Amino acid sequence: MATRARGTGATAEVSTPPRAPRSAPSTLQALLDLRPPALRASYGEHRSQRAELYLPDGQGPHPVVVALHGGFWRARRSLRYMRPVCADLARNGWAAWNVEHRRVGRGEGGGWPATFADVAAAIDHLATMDAPLDLTRVAALGHSAGGHLALWAAARPGLPARAPGAAPAVPVSAGVVALAAPSDLEATPDLYTPGGAVFDLMSCTPAEAPDDRYALGNPIRRLPLGVPLLLLHGDADDTVPPRRSRDFARAARAAGDQVTLIEPAGAGHRTIVDPRGPAWGEVVSWLAGLPAGSPAPSPAAG
Repeated sequence: MATRARGTGATAEVSTPPRAPRSAPSTLQALLDLRPPALRASYGEHRSQRAELYLPDGQGPHPVVVALHGGFWRARRSLRYMRPVCADLARNGWAAWNVEHRRVGRGEGGGWPATFADVAAAIDHLATMDAPLDLTRVAALGHSAGGHLALWAAARPGLPARAPGAAPAVPVSAGVVALAAPSDLEATPDLYTPGGAVFDLMSCTPAEAPDDRYALGNPIRRLPLGVPLLLLHGDADDTVPPRRSRDFARAARAAGDQVTLIEPAGAGHRTIVDPRGPAWGEVVSWLAGLPAGSPAPSPAAG
């Protein structure tokens, strides 16, 4: 599967397949990986305030990837479908923190600000875990709506004191992987008008917002994020248009962020989150290339 890779320089066509993980899982292994891990924790009292921890072999401390699932921020999707990629991250040396949070619908109580506050609380809960984690190397990875939340999580150090998620105890300092992310909440009127998924998340349109929630919750409004970014978006995605990642990459670079944009040819919305596939190999390779050591400086609050 060819890809179009757009890094910090000129666009380049890649004629060879994307790099695969060191050992891509078989279909049987991916099915077995749907089982929950042994380590699970609650970070709050609501039934959805929970997460699962996957640990690599070895004593650690291990760098961490916070995994955030998609589903248009709605309750019909859960963390279950992220388990295979979390298990594969652990096989490749990363602790994976698979986060559930309050979502919209089914009495969950999600939306603004609860969903955002839950993501922040789940990440900060890592500081309380009795596990060999390197909290100076924390990355966020999200698919679809989870990609929006992963980008937002990296913006937390720049949030004003009154905002949900401000003053993180555990900042996302290593980088962000946004897979098919709706990275601009204000880009598609059909989504932010009544009945749309963004409207359900934010409870209003941008024009009718009673406060600055869109300025606080929309990642493209929080640039620069101050960490390396991988935007991976299949060019055949008919759920979230690939131009969302292209536009975000352009804006993030203009703000000074380091951005890699990869568009696997022929890949759809779910293809890129399958650990058996070559697109996922790009994620593992990019994470392996992140520098060790001190976290990147965070953007100033404002």
